[in-house]
Amino acid sequence: MRIFKNGWFSRFAEREAISDEELKTAAADIENGRFDADLGGRVYKQRLARSGGGKSSGYRVIVFFKSGARTFFVYGFAKSDRDNISKAELRSLKAEAKDSFALTESHIEALLKSGTYKEIV
Repeated sequence: MRIFKNGWFSRFAEREAISDEELKTAAADIENGRFDADLGGRVYKQRLARSGGGKSSGYRVIVFFKSGARTFFVYGFAKSDRDNISKAELRSLKAEAKDSFALTESHIEALLKSGTYKEIV
């Protein structure tokens, strides 16, 4: 499975000191059926613990996930900053997920080269 993060999420993860190892663990958890919410359309919400705290006071991340294929980390927020995403945001995320999974390998490579996505290895 290939795991990616978009530019916005990369900056969020860096600012909040969320490591690629934590993201790989979160992707593996989703693969193994341990996720917080399946929002439909291959969009998942997953909790990540904040350094020095637990998952309940940590972060919520939005992940596009297709088993055995690709995982995209696209959005995150601290639970203390907001409760959830809106219905309009969810509709937009579902459309974005559909587009993300329609990308060919050559499109993915171009997006990596341009810096739009970063691959977590």
